[in-house]
Amino acid sequence: MYAVTGATGELGRLAVAALAKKTSPDQIVAIVRSADKAADVLPEGVEIRIADYDQPATLAPALDGVTHLLLISSNDLQSRQRQHRDVIEAAKSAGVAFIAYTSILKADTSPIGLAETHRDTEAAIRESGISHAMLRNSWYFENYLAGLPTTLEHGVMIGAAGDGRISAATRADYAEAAATVLANGETGVFELGGDTSFTMSELAAEISRQTGRDIPYKDMSESAYADALQQAGLPAPVASMLADGDAGIAKGALHDDSKTLSRLIGRPTTPYSTSIAEGLRTS
Repeated sequence: MYAVTGATGELGRLAVAALAKKTSPDQIVAIVRSADKAADVLPEGVEIRIADYDQPATLAPALDGVTHLLLISSNDLQSRQRQHRDVIEAAKSAGVAFIAYTSILKADTSPIGLAETHRDTEAAIRESGISHAMLRNSWYFENYLAGLPTTLEHGVMIGAAGDGRISAATRADYAEAAATVLANGETGVFELGGDTSFTMSELAAEISRQTGRDIPYKDMSESAYADALQQAGLPAPVASMLADGDAGIAKGALHDDSKTLSRLIGRPTTPYSTSIAEGLRTS
């Protein structure tokens, strides 16, 4: 029996859908907080179980009979170290045999602040003695699509990534890789990124090409970028997190040329030009 935490999230629902193509839906448990939402977005036949990261007593019952677990990292940045450790402890108690965890690229050496909680979770999984796979994802390309309307409105893309290369990939590609590893029980550390990396200047150039407009990339210092994001309305902690991520990119933290992701999914990763075209159609 397979289980996916955060199964109604943007990555989780894609992982469940991909897993349903590799095994029978009745062998999949979707661990969610809302049954109503799950029924709307998950494949028919998937078993829905209610559990909450912040209610540890709900976790072990939700994992009853589960052998393979995909632990998708929580989006609660303040609490997720505790939340993840509670899930891992519940998995151990329930007799889960294999855990795949969605971590961050180069988690053990990454200078990006977000990597700290991932390092902690990876350590907890190793300490548990459960067989495991670390799915170290680079950036989701959707992060850039979310900012596309603002870029088009102002005619400029801003950041603090310098000339750092980014091996972003789509959530669908990462989800398919996670489903593959989970279904196969393939252990190890997987550094995952898109086949074709890009710099922010190259990304801006591709947006310019597809829109027929001149949209340059303006590089800033980390602090200036954080200030600009706050002025745009983002809370200070979020602005600092994004600026810190860009500073990490400038140091190579999100670049990977191993093509491990395309190997796992059995095809080339989605080109970033294709993702931009789709983003322009829907923005």
